[in-house]
Order: sequence, then structure tokens, then C-alpha cells
Amino acid sequence: MPVQTLPQQDEQVHEDERLADAWITIVWNDPVNLMSYVSFVFRSYFGYPAAKADTLMRQVHEQGRAVVSTGNREQMEVDVQAMHSFGLWATLQQGGA
Repeated sequence: MPVQTLPQQDEQVHEDERLADAWITIVWNDPVNLMSYVSFVFRSYFGYPAAKADTLMRQVHEQGRAVVSTGNREQMEVDVQAMHSFGLWATLQQGGA
């Protein structure tokens, strides 16, 4: 009986598929929300520990934006809507920051 071998999978194709499905949620700085509130939102919605939430909040405040979550497009759309429901300015973007 002949031995059959499976064709090798192209790892680059799988990497490209993962990157194509990689989306990010960005929270932007605004003149309305207090820094303590932004940190609270990150802790309560994403479940981030206080240190991570504060680091992201400072990034928003000092650099104008921070990537707060990554995943597939559908989940990032949910996260953006959640940020809007908290009164934060957020967008989604495909790929890296």
C-alpha cells in the first residue's frame, strides 16, 4: 500500500490570514472626560488591572490615543460601541497601531 503524505501547509498564508483578521480598537483623547473616568472605563469594561488601565489612560492623554483591544473585526466593533456608550471617542482600524 503506498504511503501518502499530506502537503505542507504554507505558514506564510496562515500568518497573512491572521493579520487580515487582526483589528484594533483605538480610544482617542477628548477635552470632556476626566482621566480618572477613562481609567475607570478601561478597568470596568475590559477588566484591566488598575496599573494597565492607568497606563492606557496616560497614553490617551499624553499621546492622543491608545490601542485598548485587539481581535477580530466583530469584537472590535462591539468594543468601539461600548466605548461610545461610555462617552469615549473610539474607532477601529485593521492591522497594527
